[in-house]
Amino acid sequence: MGKGKTVEVRRSRTIERSHAGEVTRDGAGVRLTRLLSQGLQARLDPFLMLDFFGSDQAADYIAGFPDHPHRGFETITYMLEGRMRHRDNGGHEGLLETGGMQWMTAGRGVVHSEMPEQEAGRMMGFQLWLNLPARDKMSDPWYRDFAAGDLPRIAGAGGATAIVLAGESHGVAGAVQRPVTAPLVLDLHIPAGECWQQALEPGHHAFMVLYEGQASIGDEKLVPRSLAVLTDDPSADGVIVTAQMQARVLLVAGRPLNEPIVQYGPFVMNTREEIAAAVQDLREGRFG
Repeated sequence: MGKGKTVEVRRSRTIERSHAGEVTRDGAGVRLTRLLSQGLQARLDPFLMLDFFGSDQAADYIAGFPDHPHRGFETITYMLEGRMRHRDNGGHEGLLETGGMQWMTAGRGVVHSEMPEQEAGRMMGFQLWLNLPARDKMSDPWYRDFAAGDLPRIAGAGGATAIVLAGESHGVAGAVQRPVTAPLVLDLHIPAGECWQQALEPGHHAFMVLYEGQASIGDEKLVPRSLAVLTDDPSADGVIVTAQMQARVLLVAGRPLNEPIVQYGPFVMNTREEIAAAVQDLREGRFG
């Protein structure tokens, strides 16, 4: 674990609103909470969706996500607990285990499955969808699995730590960089009574999810397992989150694309015509 540069945030962003999300089922019946969906896409551009799944009841996850298509964006799956097997129609296969991340660029199209490799125990994690700029939506599909030990970690003040999935924090580069959307994805572990100070770029949209413990931004408490949208305050240079009880927080930020978003299920393009082409290409076997 590396020790990052000291960061001092002069003025913290605050919580604009909290969104509890919608408890739903996806795939073949996996129970999850959809924290970010189409109603927040414009506000949190370039991010399209965020799901949180967490259960020790096998019936909530065992059926997994059988073959399904994607086009036009990237998926980031962060497995907090459990094991998930990925296969796609390009012949790629990988096993995502506790603490690991899979980053997949669907690009012009991929058909894949994500199936649990466990029959009991806890399955918990996040899946985040990151939009691709119009110029890259028809790029070649790509993916990579990162084991827990592959993800850079920062030791901060007072015992706080951060796992840097993407972007850069305290001078430490994350596992993945994307110059256009500049995503920052951090898993923060903050002991009781301590805080994490994170610089954020002006104009970048940002949000947090408290998924364990108790924490706040200033006097505003983070609502557990809800999406806290952070203000776009141009005078703020970052965010300071303080734990009242040992806390784990997902922090996400990125540069908006400011491009049209047209979504039809697993396809996210810029026009209706591109969506129609995606449907036709899938029917005619041109994905992968």
